[in-house]
Amino acid sequence: MRVPLLVCVSLCLSAAAGPVAAADRTCADLRQLYTGKGFTLVDVPQTEISGEHLRMCPQGPTCCTSTMEENLGSLSAKETEGLIREAGRSLQAAFNALHRGFDTYFTELHGNSERSLAEVLSPLGPLYSQNTRLYGDLYADLRQYYRGSALNLDETLSEFWSRLLERTFKISTLSDVSLSEDYLDCVAKQQETLRPFGDVPRDMKAKLIRAFVTARSFVQGLIVSGEVVRKVSQVHLSPECMKALMKLVYCPHCRGMASVKPCSNYCSNVMKGCLANQADLNPEWQNLIDTMIQVASSFSTEPSLDVVLSSIPARIYEAVHFLQENMDTFTTRVYQTCGTPGEQGTGSPALHEQRKKSSSLTASGYKPSPTAGLRLEMQVSDLSSKLREMRQYWTQLPVALCSKLAAGGAGQDKCWNGITKARYLPEVMGDGLANQINNPEVELDITKPDMTIRQQIMQLKIMSNRLKNALDGNDVDFQDASDDISGSGSGMCTGGQCPRNRPGLYAFSPDNNRVRGAAATPQSRLCGLLLPLPAAVLLLQR
Repeated sequence: MRVPLLVCVSLCLSAAAGPVAAADRTCADLRQLYTGKGFTLVDVPQTEISGEHLRMCPQGPTCCTSTMEENLGSLSAKETEGLIREAGRSLQAAFNALHRGFDTYFTELHGNSERSLAEVLSPLGPLYSQNTRLYGDLYADLRQYYRGSALNLDETLSEFWSRLLERTFKISTLSDVSLSEDYLDCVAKQQETLRPFGDVPRDMKAKLIRAFVTARSFVQGLIVSGEVVRKVSQVHLSPECMKALMKLVYCPHCRGMASVKPCSNYCSNVMKGCLANQADLNPEWQNLIDTMIQVASSFSTEPSLDVVLSSIPARIYEAVHFLQENMDTFTTRVYQTCGTPGEQGTGSPALHEQRKKSSSLTASGYKPSPTAGLRLEMQVSDLSSKLREMRQYWTQLPVALCSKLAAGGAGQDKCWNGITKARYLPEVMGDGLANQINNPEVELDITKPDMTIRQQIMQLKIMSNRLKNALDGNDVDFQDASDDISGSGSGMCTGGQCPRNRPGLYAFSPDNNRVRGAAATPQSRLCGLLLPLPAAVLLLQR
C-alpha cells in the first residue's frame, strides 16, 4: 500500500506546482526589449507578477510594473508621432521637388524669351536699341509677379504699352521738335481709344495674365500644401490615443506574447481613432490636389505656356510694325486730340529707312520647337501623376501604419486583439472624427475637433478657391494664404528637414534614437514601418 500512496502524493504535489511554474514565467524577453528602448532595469521584474496595478494593459500575470507601463505608453505615442512626422517630411520633400522642377522649367522659358529679344527686335533699329531698358523692365516685372510680388499685372502691361507708344511716337514722327511730358502723356492716353498697336496689346495681355496667374497660383498651391502637411504632422496625439497605442504595441510584451502581431482590424481602429482629425482633411485635400492637376493640365492648353512666353518678343515686334505701317493715320488723329506740338517735321530718316527694311512678323513665326512642346507635355504628365499619388494621403496613413505592424490575412484567428491571442470581433470604423463615435479602442469627443487641423482645412479651402479663380484668368492675392508662407518661391522645407534627394518614393528613416537602437524583437516591427510607410501611402492608388 505504500507505493500507491507515494504515487498519489507525488501526483498531488505535481498538480499543485503547476500554477507556480506558470506564475514564475521569465521576463527575459521584455527586459531585453526594455533596455533596448533606453530604459534601465531598476525594479524590472525577473519573472511575471500579478497585474492588478495595470491601467492601460489588461489585468493579469504581467512583466510590466506601473512605471514600465507609463514609460512604454509614452514611448508608443512618441514612436507613432515620429512616424507621422517623418512621413510628413517625406511628403513635404515631394512637394518641394515638384516646386523646384516646375520653377526651373518656368524660369528657363522666361529667360529664353528674354534672351531672344535682341534677335527679334533688332530690325526695329533705334526703337529697340534706345529702349532696351523698357523691354528689360517688362521681363523683370513679369518675373517679380511670378515670384509673388503684389504687382497688378493688368496695370503693369498697360503701362508698358503706354510707355512704348510714347517712345515710338517720339522717335517716329518728329525730328526737330521737343515734345513735353504733358504732350507725351496725352499721346499715351490714346492707347485704349485709337488702338495704335492693333489687337496685339489686348490679346497679349489676356494670354500673359492667364499664363502667369496660373503659374504663380500653381507654385503657391504646392507651397501651401507642403505647409499644411508640416503643421498637421506636428499635432500631438491625445492621451486617449497614447493608451490605445500602448495596448496595441507593448501590452503583448507585458503579457509574454512578443511574437503575436496585433489583429489587422484592431490596428485599423486604433489608428483611425488616433488620426481621426487628420482624416477630416481628406475632402478639402483631394479638392486642392484635383484643382492643382487641372491647373497643371491648363499649361498645355492652346495657347500653351511655352508658346505664350516664347512669343512675347514677336508680339511686341508685330505691334510696333503695325504702328509704323499706320503712323501717318495715328499721327493725324493724335494732332486732332492733343494738338500740334510745333511745325511738323519730316520724321526720323532712320525710322523711314527702317520701315522699308522691316517686314511683317507675327507670333506664329516664333513658336517653340517641337522639343520644347514635348518637354512641356512631360512636365505636365509628371506633375499630374505625382499629385495623384498624394491624393489619398490622409485616409491611407492609418492603412500604411498598420501594413507591417498588424498580422496578415491568414493570421486573424491567432493575433493580439487587445486582450489575448484570438480573433478581433468589432467592426472597423470609417474615416474622420464623426465616424469614431463608437470606436471601441480610442475614446474621442467628436464635438471637440482639433483647432490646428480645422485651421489647415480652411487654408486648403482658400487655396482651392484661388486656384479655381486662376483657371479663369482672374488675378489672385496670396498674402494671407498661410500665416508664415512667403510668396518668394523659395521652397517649403525649412531647417534642413527636407532631403534634397529621395530614394524611391518617399523613403525615410526614423528619428527616434532609442527605437533605432532597440534589440531585434518582434516589437521592432513598428520601427520597420519607417521605410515602407510613405511608399505604401502613395502606391496604394496605383
